[in-house]
Parts: sequence; structure tokens; C-alpha cells
Amino acid sequence: MAYSIKQVSEKTNLKAHVLRYYEREGLLPYINRSESGIRRYSEDDMEWLGLICCLKNTGMSIKQIKDFVELSVQGGKTLKQRCEMLIEHKKNVETQIEEMHQHLQKVAHKIEYFTAQYEKYNQL
Repeated sequence: MAYSIKQVSEKTNLKAHVLRYYEREGLLPYINRSESGIRRYSEDDMEWLGLICCLKNTGMSIKQIKDFVELSVQGGKTLKQRCEMLIEHKKNVETQIEEMHQHLQKVAHKIEYFTAQYEKYNQL
């Protein structure tokens, strides 16, 4: 099945200009077009887009994603490099999660502290 840019935008919650930007930046290198030039996204394109969004939403830069896509285009000879990139990214995400967990604990502690202070204040 082929999807229009509007359909992809609706399915992914990405604006059409973002999809065009991703294509210009080389993140979606194989978007087919109709004879009249209309973009036609395939299921494979949708899968790629899902990976791009995942990587971006977990903090990978557009440049790094582009490097990953360029390696992917080169085929099987770059599988090790791509795995190494994803392993490094996973480590970075795990570090971010741990830092966020520590921040969350501090916020929870402050909520407890201020709640107790508020209750004491109301008893006066």
C-alpha cells in the first residue's frame, strides 16, 4: 500500500513540512513519487519513519540519524557499525533515564516535604 504525505502526517502526527525536511536531509532516501511528482510512502518507508522518530525522540541528533541511514543504504557490510551506533545510543538513553529517575525522586521528596509543611501550616 502507498500512503500520501497527508496520510503519513495523520498516522505519525508529524507535519508535512517535517516529512519533507527529513527527506531533504537524507533520512528518507527512497520515497517514491507518482508521475506527477506526488510522494508515495511505502510500508518500508513507514517502518523507517518509525525508527527515525524513535531515535530522535530518544535524543539522537539528526546528523547521527543521517549517518545511520547512510550506513544502512550501504547494506550488510555496515551491520556491525550500525549495531555499535545503536548500542552506544542505548547506553546514552539508559543514562538519561537514570538521571531522570534521580530527578523524579527529588521531586517526589519535595512533594512530601511541602505537603507536610502545608499540613502543619493549616493546623496553626
